[in-house]
Amino acid sequence: MSVRIAAIDRITLNVPFTPRCQIWNSLLVWKWGIVEVVRVETDSGLVGWGEALLHYGWGGGLTDATVERVRGRSAAEFLGDDSIGAGLQIALYDVVGQALGVPVHALLSGRQVRERCPIAWWNTKMPPTQLAAEATEAVAQGYTTHKFKARPWIDAIDQVEQIAAVTPDSYRLDIDWNQMLLTAGAAAPLLQALDGYPQTAIFEAPIPQSDYDGYRQLRSKINTPLAVHWNAAQFIPGLDAVDGYVVSGGAEHVLRQGILAAEFNKDFWLQNVGLGLTTAFNTHLGAVLTHARWPAVTALNNYADDLITDPLVISDGEVTVPTGPGLGVTVDEAALDRFRMEPPYDLPEPRHVLSMVWPSGRVLHFARMQHLWDFSLTNHHPPERGISLEIHREADAPDPQAWADLYRRALRAPVADRRVGPA
Repeated sequence: MSVRIAAIDRITLNVPFTPRCQIWNSLLVWKWGIVEVVRVETDSGLVGWGEALLHYGWGGGLTDATVERVRGRSAAEFLGDDSIGAGLQIALYDVVGQALGVPVHALLSGRQVRERCPIAWWNTKMPPTQLAAEATEAVAQGYTTHKFKARPWIDAIDQVEQIAAVTPDSYRLDIDWNQMLLTAGAAAPLLQALDGYPQTAIFEAPIPQSDYDGYRQLRSKINTPLAVHWNAAQFIPGLDAVDGYVVSGGAEHVLRQGILAAEFNKDFWLQNVGLGLTTAFNTHLGAVLTHARWPAVTALNNYADDLITDPLVISDGEVTVPTGPGLGVTVDEAALDRFRMEPPYDLPEPRHVLSMVWPSGRVLHFARMQHLWDFSLTNHHPPERGISLEIHREADAPDPQAWADLYRRALRAPVADRRVGPA
């Protein structure tokens, strides 16, 4: 059956987050809801589907130049071409698999090594009570691993303890600092404390990812595995410093990294953010990569809709690899109509006042999460028990004028404040 590309359509959506995720995702990743769905039709009438986050991840949106480059040619020519972007690449694998009557993993290098792939629930930085509510939902939906963001302005020990209080003993936590503990000396006391909790499974990037001497120091002091994002130039120098990796990107990139990791017996997890089509594609990659043994992250759980008619089967912390031809899932075209977005394909940054509150009563107010992020990377303030972050939204302000004044001041620089008595 011919797989010559006859038409390519792009459909841009604004897919809502679940209510609890929406509040906290609005601080930094509010544009993750803008999804470009790519529909490819061949001259024989086959249709393949793919998706990409327009403002995040590899490839971004599909360009007019790429559409012109591939139209009229065989879809099979571009299966390993990461330059075409996520949405089109996924769609081409889908349509070629359908033409041959095989699942996508049969088109990838390597034989299938697993029929079920480990998968993790994912959350951005959230206070302990909210994370515990997320963990309760995760268990109900069949997950056994939870990756979440830890930050110097949230009590990480309280995060772990509140999650542990509402989940089985077997529930595991991957804790990601995005390098915000700064140095091995600063990180060690907190990691040693968290190391004592049986739920703790992986520490991701507690300190700068190029500081392999620091990672060696941490490995000598803790038992929990350490992970960093894959960096080809630093892979060999860091082999004895970390236990595994975060692997992201297009099919060719991921397959090359996965094969190299296997040669050196290093575990990794696959991390490409998206909805049902992305998660299905990620699962096909995990099916053929021997060392994709750590739970994959797609953040599927953050979305109110997965855009497919039948959800992927997740149980006991694993997602079943689809066996049908192509991706093995069916796009929900009614959902595409429901969430269709008109240009411009962008969303304004929500306005917040973010308050970092120390147990002593000291407070710093920020206007943007990026300001708080930059402050934490340039100012050494070791995480304290009881520290917290509050969101003050414009719509909820009892005194809108006072809120607006504080917001304007915080846009220029952090605003110092103090509360009477402990927070």
